[in-house]
Amino acid sequence: MTENYEVIVIGGGAAGLSAALVLGRARRRTLVVDAGEPRNAPAAHMQGYLSRDGMPPAEFLAAGRQEIARYGVELVRDRAVDATKGEDFAVRLAGGTPSGGGRTVHARQLVVATGLKDELPPVEGLAERFGRDVLHCPYCHGWEVRDQAFGVLATSPLSVHQALMVTQWSKDVTLFLHTVTERELSDEDRRRLAAAGVTVVPGEVAGLVVEDDRLTGVRLAGDTPSGEGAVHDREVLFVAPRAVPRNGLLERLGAEMTETPFGTYPVVDGRGLTSVPGLWAAGNASGFAEQVVNAASRGYRAGAAINGELLMADIDRAAAALRV
Repeated sequence: MTENYEVIVIGGGAAGLSAALVLGRARRRTLVVDAGEPRNAPAAHMQGYLSRDGMPPAEFLAAGRQEIARYGVELVRDRAVDATKGEDFAVRLAGGTPSGGGRTVHARQLVVATGLKDELPPVEGLAERFGRDVLHCPYCHGWEVRDQAFGVLATSPLSVHQALMVTQWSKDVTLFLHTVTERELSDEDRRRLAAAGVTVVPGEVAGLVVEDDRLTGVRLAGDTPSGEGAVHDREVLFVAPRAVPRNGLLERLGAEMTETPFGTYPVVDGRGLTSVPGLWAAGNASGFAEQVVNAASRGYRAGAAINGELLMADIDRAAAALRV
């Protein structure tokens, strides 16, 4: 691995690999730094990506890594622990050491495609089932669990919207209010839930009931002698994880950020360029709702724009030299 590149891409998911593919095909010296922590790792399959529907995420990423290698793009399994900007971008890698004392690589342009982490509500058994029968996105998983008994775990009044949405895939839906009180539901919420046939169950959820490696019920907290509350038979539970964007590098580089209901994200233009010249964001590093197909599109757009920026900068530099 050399120390100097035209572009460094931090993040080896759909967005990062797509940007690297475009840049490699444009004959740009490109390095991908991949820590190996894709957001969709818990899922057995990914859906909704035309021609790749149902493909395992790991298989998709392996194919992407093979494709970028054909165009001379380098990929290193490492973590970017810091980045600074001077005449170029300097990215310090962990190098597999606890102190993060790895090598520093340089590039003219930097793409941050580090994604986000889903932080689940602290309910017993939830994390172990996530991506299997504990789900967050009906567009990602709704078809596979259609017509089963759904539960929705409310963590804010916005969970009403999630409960209404999943009725497209099942008519047997129960909204467990959990940390939301009944008085937090508006009259409109109540009317919509009733019209959609959603059963509303107040009270905090204590845990899940799992039998033979399948979700069979949702258990409420209770004051019975056994310390266990009522169990509601359910086969699938939808949750709304708290999105934790991995945007520390963007913040340290001075990118303008904006607060959203789903986390703090960089302000970007239509191509993915942040407020810092030469610094780009793609995929879930730039927004919460980027599915795999959207992330790949964002990466492609950023890669093409970066090549254009570099090309015109070089041409302008050569033109200025001719005038001297």
